[in-house]
Formats: sequence, structure tokens, C-alpha cells
Amino acid sequence: EFKVGVVDVVPKAIAYRLLEPATQLPERVRIVCREGKLEGLLAALAMHRLDLVISDTPMPTSISVKAFNHQLGASGVSFFAAPALVETFEGPFPRCLDGARMLMPGDDSAVGRRLRAWFQERSLQPLVVGEFDDSALAKEFGRRGAGVFVAPTVLAKEIERQFGVKDVGAAAEVLAEFFA
Repeated sequence: EFKVGVVDVVPKAIAYRLLEPATQLPERVRIVCREGKLEGLLAALAMHRLDLVISDTPMPTSISVKAFNHQLGASGVSFFAAPALVETFEGPFPRCLDGARMLMPGDDSAVGRRLRAWFQERSLQPLVVGEFDDSALAKEFGRRGAGVFVAPTVLAKEIERQFGVKDVGAAAEVLAEFFA
């Protein structure tokens, strides 16, 4: 049994890609996934209820858990929107995001904090119409035209195909990082 905690802001497709090699091992592995906030998952790790935690941030130095963290990967983010919404945009990317309806990652998300700084550095003021801890829920709202959402660029083709949205542009400097 391989017990894994996945921080709720980590995209499900990323979590799958990181855990998928365990399903290919010669000996049978039963994966047990738990989702939650980083602090709660680290507490479960400290109490040996989890073997691994997958997060979008390294382990905070303020938490006294005897554990190591390793960066598993990183990707810039891309902006996605329903085709009908894209048709209303004015100007090239990223200027077209100024005043656009935006579905932001929640405050607990490292990407959300980096994205806010990226907007500020470029003097862009999107109209935030929703904040989401769960990236799958943000994608669902986005595919229905509620606003622009972000996801790791590494997943761009999969997101366009799965949700019927268009890739509006990318911000390579806004990193989505993943840690074990």
C-alpha cells in the first residue's frame, strides 16, 4: 500500500503523471490518495499515516516535521478560455487580459500568488470573477465561458482537447512547481 497525500491545489493530471510510474512496478502496488491542505497532510505524514505528500510548494520551514522535500518538476502556466470568450478579447496577449473575466487560483496556491504579482508587474487588472482552490472546478467554470483560467503549460494540449477551450497565451515566468 502506497499512501499519498495530494495538496488540493495540485492539478489532478499532474498528480496522476507523478504517481503513474508506481502502477507500472513489477510488484502490485495499491495507491491510496488523500487530498487536503498542506498542513494537514504534513501532520498525517509526521504520524506515518502517509508515505508521501505531493505539493505545489516545498515544506515550510516553520513546520517541525522530520522529512525531506524534492522538486519533482516545474512548468510555466498558460491561460485558457472558451472560444466565445476569446472572441471578445481586444489586443494581443497579455494585454487582452486587462479587464478580462478571470478565474484565479485560491490564496493557498503558490501559482495564485505568482500570478497576482505577474499581473501587477504588467499593470494588468483582470476582473476576478471567481477564486478556486480546486483547479478542476476552475476548468469546469472556464470551459462554460465564465472566465479565463490558468493551468501548467505542460498540460496545454490535453486541456484544450478535454475542455474544448483555447490556449490564449503563456507566462513562462509564472512557475507551477511540484514537490514530494
